[in-house]
Amino acid sequence: MQTIIDDHALYVAKHPGTFLLQTIKAFRANQGLLLAGAVAYYALLSIVPLMILIVIALSRVVPQHVLLTALAHLLQWLVPGQSNALVRELANFLAHRAVIGWVLLLTMIFFSSLAFTVLENAMSIIFVHRVVVRRRHFLLSAMLPYCYILFLGVGLLIVTFVSSGLEAIGAEGMDLFGLHVSLQGLSRAVLYLLGLAGEVFVLTSIYLVMPVGRPSLKHALFGGVVAAVLWEITRHVLVWYFATLSQVSVVYGSLTMAIVILFSLEWLATLLLFGAQVISQYERFGTEPRQAPQPKIETG
Repeated sequence: MQTIIDDHALYVAKHPGTFLLQTIKAFRANQGLLLAGAVAYYALLSIVPLMILIVIALSRVVPQHVLLTALAHLLQWLVPGQSNALVRELANFLAHRAVIGWVLLLTMIFFSSLAFTVLENAMSIIFVHRVVVRRRHFLLSAMLPYCYILFLGVGLLIVTFVSSGLEAIGAEGMDLFGLHVSLQGLSRAVLYLLGLAGEVFVLTSIYLVMPVGRPSLKHALFGGVVAAVLWEITRHVLVWYFATLSQVSVVYGSLTMAIVILFSLEWLATLLLFGAQVISQYERFGTEPRQAPQPKIETG
């Protein structure tokens, strides 16, 4: 196995263009954009109920306004340019949370898990070579979304404490040789680097848990870094585009926020699945002929 892994790395290093072309062809054969659209649609349905559930649960430990501030920072990574608007809508809903009954609560729990279920199915198509060998028990698949919701809640709690501490340090600054030195720039840089590391960690965890079969940490980290780098470039381009060139508000009016969020989620889902395709292509190299035909999804 070690020899195969070394051959994989050597082949990719010597033929990066060929490997990239093979990955893109496999992604197209798997209808990657179609899968990304499905993931983005269900993510749009899931994001608000998921955030509401997490904030309601954590507001018993941390003040709500502190949570919303940390959540706004996190959403900048997920829906660039629309995080503040989304948090405002979330705050309006939470202001009337006393009217939330058991039916609405169960409905939110159900919808908050939809995106994870669809993502798992999309991963099964990309990692079809694993699914053929080993299938996951349906109870484990049913529990995965809720385990991830708990995982995201703990992550938000940690981010809240860390970001609050860094902001406090940046606001106070420090005295150096009789001069007051502001640490706001340093705290922002550290917060950005921590956010980037958290992004890689979350993507790697998705590649470790969502696909069927026994994953490799090295492969999952490789895919996580690829997807994170591509998303960092994309989200900055999206922020610039919607701030300068886009006329989406003229075309869609009151639907602008939903359209922009859906567009951002589709880009994120595309890069997430493309990172999975990179891992899948990397795994399959050396175990089958290089010119072997890619499995395709027929749409009619």
